[in-house]
Amino acid sequence: MNKLLVTLAATTALSAPAWAQDLEVDELTFGFIKLTDMAPLAVAYEQGYFFDEGLFVTLEAQANWKVLLDGVIDGTLDGAHMLAGQPIAATIGYGTQANIVTPFSMDLNGNGITVSNEVWDMMRPHISSREDGLPEHPISAAALKPVIEDFASRGEPFNMGMVFPVSTHNYELRYWLASGGIHPGFYSPENTSGQIGAEAFLSVTPPPQMPATLEAGTIHGYCVGEPWNQQAVAMGIGVPVITDYEIWRNNPEKVFGMTEEFVEANPNTTQAVVRAMIRAAMWLDENENANRLEAVEILSRPEYVGADADVIAASMTGTFEYEKGDVREVPDFNVFFRYNATYPYYSDAVWYLTQMRRWGQIAEPQTDAWFDEVARSVYRPDIYLAAARSLVDQGLADEADFPWDSDGYRPATPESDIIDGVVYDGRTPNAYIDSLTIGLKSGQTVVGDQVVN
Repeated sequence: MNKLLVTLAATTALSAPAWAQDLEVDELTFGFIKLTDMAPLAVAYEQGYFFDEGLFVTLEAQANWKVLLDGVIDGTLDGAHMLAGQPIAATIGYGTQANIVTPFSMDLNGNGITVSNEVWDMMRPHISSREDGLPEHPISAAALKPVIEDFASRGEPFNMGMVFPVSTHNYELRYWLASGGIHPGFYSPENTSGQIGAEAFLSVTPPPQMPATLEAGTIHGYCVGEPWNQQAVAMGIGVPVITDYEIWRNNPEKVFGMTEEFVEANPNTTQAVVRAMIRAAMWLDENENANRLEAVEILSRPEYVGADADVIAASMTGTFEYEKGDVREVPDFNVFFRYNATYPYYSDAVWYLTQMRRWGQIAEPQTDAWFDEVARSVYRPDIYLAAARSLVDQGLADEADFPWDSDGYRPATPESDIIDGVVYDGRTPNAYIDSLTIGLKSGQTVVGDQVVN
């Protein structure tokens, strides 16, 4: 047995990258939530990319986003598939304070907004139709406004689910509602419900529980990642009315988060993790998504997402089903590597901060320089590019696939790429906030249940 172990060790040493022998730690535990966009972690494990780096990784599903965040902070988890808002919120002390950084962005797009069959039937008369009778997309939240007014006239609150207060889903749902003239409510330091002045009442529901909560009538709609919108279609209990790709084309989604303490203490290990995940993202998108069916099979396993393969494939393979039978081509619904999806742009972090400020989670006005400073403290393109450079040098990635000369800011979002036509430029966050119709403006705060200047 000892001879076998020595032989295996020698073989591993020969097959691993030369610098992998300098890993500060090689046994790691990463957390995730059962969503399609955890795919880079599952693929990096199943395709052996972690092992290629000399890493012995355990992947553990977490009960909810708070449990996951607490695990990263207390060191139970060495890193995790995270909501993009979590490292940002923790760093600025909204909720639990902790310095968490993001050396890798996990994906673009991947979410949807679903309503119950009852609500869809009420919305449908307010939505125009194509020549074939199917609804025109994208669907504006203006079609939901008369439904909410009808609920209010009966004294019934219109409840919607989102996955966490600092989730993309919360901000996307709020963005869509506000773009259609529906107020989703404010936060204040004294009232963190997010329902101050709300017309639609948003609350937290864990992603896998969304369909059942909708079916029970506790909520009338929700915003969540896949496969839980397609699951509502499969169950016959709801209709996805819009994808986040239609709200903001190629919007940033999940990130991979680690504590700053871990990253600073283990730079070689961190870079090895990022190398493995870049390779996984490349595999997921290569050859026009040729590997997606294999990825679907992996994700359908109970240790990962655990949903039926057909449900996962409904969005993962370049299509999306709205009503039963209304299947449309959406090749970029899930993007893992194209369009520099894995690069941690400062401008992505700034957008999340603008939405936190817009809805009162950041209570006081901040300067443009503050937004930039926070973004730079959380998002770490330096780590990402070092990992990418080593992959290119070893012939494992193409030079042209990485934004070497980026200053960390994407070009301004064109009017045509966002549902309300409001241009987003991460370099001028306060001007952007002021250009949005509903939400706090410069100098405004929420006091009690009132907005004051």
